[in-house]
Amino acid sequence: MKPIDPQDVQLMLDSMLDEQLFLQMEMTTGAYASHRDSSKFTASTFLKNGSVRYVQGSIAGSGPFRVGLKTGEGWVYSEGLTHYENDGGDRLVLAGYDSEGKLVVGLQLGRHPF
Repeated sequence: MKPIDPQDVQLMLDSMLDEQLFLQMEMTTGAYASHRDSSKFTASTFLKNGSVRYVQGSIAGSGPFRVGLKTGEGWVYSEGLTHYENDGGDRLVLAGYDSEGKLVVGLQLGRHPF
């Protein structure tokens, strides 16, 4: 993965506009860290192969970035994104890593299941 290029990410978001896509999202504050230190508060969210069709997609910020996808019914939103991978058209993978290089947030869009 490489640091986010907002223009490239925006082009990819635009190319997937109004398509039925697969969505994977995850967020963690260190869900597996509490077994080492019980004083750590942990939280996590995970969604794999959800279905989404958005009518507007945008990336904002100066890094870390946020991506919002406006659907017909509401919004999908992810913040804290630092890196991405564009495989040439079928998948856009976005991730946010903390200062220790650990994954904190992920947002993936694809034309095929993950």
